[in-house]
Amino acid sequence: MARILILGAAGEIARHAIRYFRQDDANDLTLYLRKSKRLQSLVGDRTRLIEGDVTDTARLENAARGHDVVYANLAGDNIEEQARSVVAALMAAGVRRLIWISTLGIYDEVPGAFGRWNHDMLDGGYLETYSAAARVIESSNLDYTIVRPAWLTDKDEVDYELTQKGEPFKGTEVSRKSVADLVVKLVEYRARDVRASIGVNKPGTDGEKPAWY
Repeated sequence: MARILILGAAGEIARHAIRYFRQDDANDLTLYLRKSKRLQSLVGDRTRLIEGDVTDTARLENAARGHDVVYANLAGDNIEEQARSVVAALMAAGVRRLIWISTLGIYDEVPGAFGRWNHDMLDGGYLETYSAAARVIESSNLDYTIVRPAWLTDKDEVDYELTQKGEPFKGTEVSRKSVADLVVKLVEYRARDVRASIGVNKPGTDGEKPAWY
């Protein structure tokens, strides 16, 4: 049985992951989000909702207690502040395992023309803040895995490959379903990729930018 706390549970990747998690009766889910009515229909014996902002560290600490793993699917201009609150809350609650969704390019690891295009699209506030948030996670004592997806699609497919921090990023795109599948596997095999940062992309999608852009 895994007791899983999902932060930013209304996000698109998170919604796919929730569906996957709910297929296993051994999983117990807590969905933490700012507007709980968005997921009210999911409440049941193994799924409960908590309405709150992750920057409310005390509330998040209370929500995290007793869970085995926290999956953070967060976004926003204050993502570094959110990261600091998550680290503080989890350490206080005694929960060590964290899966943190970030983005490609935070280490300037995307090579070639696509890397330059990615900078053009994401510099000026986005890459910088997500890089800062990742540094907060990596400097903590948590058993984290940072997940760095390529540009996201809504394709109905699970097809992906991984790269490690320090390796050049591959590909240009990946489906949200693929990222959700990876999250579920990281929860299922909790010793996998601990204190690692992994890039995720669909094989064979190399190019100067995503094909659909």
